[in-house]
Amino acid sequence: MARPLIGRTIRRLRAEQRMTQQALAIRLGISASYLNLIEHDQRPVTASLLIKLGQVLALDLAALSGTEERQAEAGLREVLSDPLLGLAEVPEAEIATLAGSAPQAARAVLALYRAWRVAREDASGIALPSGRRLLLPNEEARDFFHDRANHFAELERVAETLGGELRAVPAEMNHAVAERLRRTHGVTVSVGPLDGALRRYDPALRRLDLSETLPRESRGFQMAFQLMLLEAREAVEAVIAPAQLSSAEAIALVRIGLLNYAAAALLMPYAAYLSAARTLRHEVEALAARFGVSFEQAAHRLSTLQRADARGVPFFFLRVDPAGNVDKRFSAAGFPFARFGGSCPKWIVHQAFATPAMTRVQVAMLPDGAAFLCFARTIVAPTTHWGEPAPMHVVAMGCDLSRAAEVVYADGLDLARAAVGIGLSCRLCDRADCRSRAFPPLEHRLNLDPNEDGASPWRFDPARRV
Repeated sequence: MARPLIGRTIRRLRAEQRMTQQALAIRLGISASYLNLIEHDQRPVTASLLIKLGQVLALDLAALSGTEERQAEAGLREVLSDPLLGLAEVPEAEIATLAGSAPQAARAVLALYRAWRVAREDASGIALPSGRRLLLPNEEARDFFHDRANHFAELERVAETLGGELRAVPAEMNHAVAERLRRTHGVTVSVGPLDGALRRYDPALRRLDLSETLPRESRGFQMAFQLMLLEAREAVEAVIAPAQLSSAEAIALVRIGLLNYAAAALLMPYAAYLSAARTLRHEVEALAARFGVSFEQAAHRLSTLQRADARGVPFFFLRVDPAGNVDKRFSAAGFPFARFGGSCPKWIVHQAFATPAMTRVQVAMLPDGAAFLCFARTIVAPTTHWGEPAPMHVVAMGCDLSRAAEVVYADGLDLARAAVGIGLSCRLCDRADCRSRAFPPLEHRLNLDPNEDGASPWRFDPARRV
């Protein structure tokens, strides 16, 4: 695997704290010229120097992972390859420099591109009659959670306080939440048939109706959500206020997402869940059984364990439907998701649909050498009436391969030989021998010869660029 380069990350963090190279070098006990070489990835960073950097810059060592730069690079590479922009090939060095040295400018480029795409769609008649949106609310909400590493200490504290008052073990939590709703808020919970709905709350009657089609763990989560709606609303609004979201729709999406987060934190308390995750080596099925939650709830909670003083394994989390639409995506692990197009067909996420209810495992190797242990399985939601296809999704997770020994799904794998080469998306991938390629690459000229047919449907020479 390629040695991680963190010089640009150090340069960004130093600039954010308005510190000169000379000032930082003095505090680290090295020369300014040596620090300059480090910041340009021309010298390695020793373990002792890493510790000093964490102390001097007052940050957790996880901040030096380069995750932000890799995410920005992936986004910029995808954006700048769009043929509609009419750009010549942008060198990788320039993309890396922009992402590492000017992160605010990189984010601005991504925001402008997103706004341009939406405006272009609007101009094609896709706009709603009410007018244009310069930013899709689901994208804005997704960025909100991503920018905060999908961890909210304020909501964890509210959940821990409430959990301490309930004092219920996982097997009794549903009953404890229902009793809290009844005694403290006068809310009765009823389970029965609901016409086309899974949950409905009537504030006037103080009644929460849950569909009888919901499994037990989903009923528990819906009750926890309702309790947090009543008791954690102030904390949720305090998290939302500084974000300056651009639309009422985005605010509503973020609010619901935060209430879901708080409900999960109540049902799966941070310290207890982190301890169980380590003991069970992050086996999602076992965690779901221990805490009385669903596979998806247990998996999602794993992706939030990023408390500064007690971090879990950084996982990415993804939920995708059979058409390839992603409706949930978090990346504490630094996996560079494609933001504006489909992902690689060789990725385990898409293969999992072929084996319902079975957990699939893959070592995924990106073109830059980064490798991730990935695991995925299908989940099926209840239908609201007969004849409706059951909604199916794949929930996928993954972590950096260096943490594979901590995850049960790596057992039995020859990690050195099991890697499968994947790309961010077909149009950005340089792998010439891929038999799963759906589209030709944007940056390479095709070799079209009627006298020969190769394994890949789109043949090209990786050395020949447009």
